[in-house]
Amino acid sequence: MKDDLTKIADLTRDDVEGIVARAMEFRAKHEKGSRHENLLGGQVVAMIFEKPSLRTKVAFEVAASSLGGNAVFLSSSQILASGNNERGRESIPDIARNLERFCDLLVARVYEHQVIEELARSVKIPVINALCDSHHPTQALADLMVMRWKRPNQKLKVAFIGDGNNVATSLLQLCALVGYDFSIATPPGYAIKAEELKIGEALARASGSFVTVLTNPVEAVKNADVVYTDTFVSMGQEKELAQREEVFAGYQVNKALMKHADSKALFMHCLPAHRGEEVTSEVMDSAQSIVFDQAECRLHIAKALLAIFLAPHSQAA
Repeated sequence: MKDDLTKIADLTRDDVEGIVARAMEFRAKHEKGSRHENLLGGQVVAMIFEKPSLRTKVAFEVAASSLGGNAVFLSSSQILASGNNERGRESIPDIARNLERFCDLLVARVYEHQVIEELARSVKIPVINALCDSHHPTQALADLMVMRWKRPNQKLKVAFIGDGNNVATSLLQLCALVGYDFSIATPPGYAIKAEELKIGEALARASGSFVTVLTNPVEAVKNADVVYTDTFVSMGQEKELAQREEVFAGYQVNKALMKHADSKALFMHCLPAHRGEEVTSEVMDSAQSIVFDQAECRLHIAKALLAIFLAPHSQAA
């Protein structure tokens, strides 16, 4: 495994299987009430967050504490950009090199992928991308984990409906890497970036899976085992709200759309969800929805990543 996790393409299939297997072990312990162990021996995780967060922040803080480490949270008002994505007080390499003297690993949730890359270039300690404009690898790993949990030992078809954003990009590439078929329906002009799509298609060819890019949601969900959506307006796109509401009007995941998927299809959403916009409450609260199991997996993936990067010779019992 590489020294950092900046995007899904950093990982091999063996890496992914190892991360998910370790996360499953942590989930099994969690279910039995065994939630604390001293794997990290007091090591410190610096959490650099330019963007707001619920699941990512809590997952990594709880993971660090549960494994015997410490987490230091640094918001956008303290370092890097301000809440308005303005120029930060120090250069990124200077920030990173300072934190390297105090901490053992950096988790960064930032506006631009180039910031993740610059952090990784600047330090020798591991850097984990906890979200940027182009990628969300920790989310995709949690997504795979919940699919393996709910549909073990099956080759799945995953259909993504909505914006070809960071979540869609990482999910596409991870599905392709592990051999899941992936279809996506986006409005014209909102597709996954061409260069990221090429990476996903190459991974799919290697694993024997298929990537299908469409604009029609009904075609995308046909025979799908999983139907996935995300907000139509991501953080930083608020000025596009009115335009996006119009463009994405036909891309809502609702009961009518779910009928075109497999009758046992699961519904997934990375959250936060805007009920009545990209998904209806009827689907969110249905028996097919696994969104909160999906959210729980963020914790187990965070534990797995911290254990692998900071306690590589330890094994979950």
